[in-house]
Amino acid sequence: MAEPVDPAFQDRLQALRDKYAASVPERMAAIRDALVLCQGDLIPSHIEQLHHALHSVAGSAGSFGLAALGNEARRIEQMVRGVMEAGAPWHGIDAAVHALLQRADNDFGAGKIAAHD
Repeated sequence: MAEPVDPAFQDRLQALRDKYAASVPERMAAIRDALVLCQGDLIPSHIEQLHHALHSVAGSAGSFGLAALGNEARRIEQMVRGVMEAGAPWHGIDAAVHALLQRADNDFGAGKIAAHD
């Protein structure tokens, strides 16, 4: 394998991964806040807010070495999209989001940075 032109490339890439991992609690807070808005009446703008927060994690986590987190966010995002676009039932979304939040809290909460997937 050829050496990268930039000898510090791997260090910079790791720094980006670490920075993203450090942002996971804030990203999970956005998901948690959006889920709270969806309790009770399912207002379309609140559902869209949850979808957006999940989509953000689903689209970026894998790029920073957190594939499992991104894949789970994408799975839940698709469930929420089904509610938004096809009137699918909300059933199971609360539990799925809570499980995602719990996993993220275990892996990234209180200053912890989990090993990359």
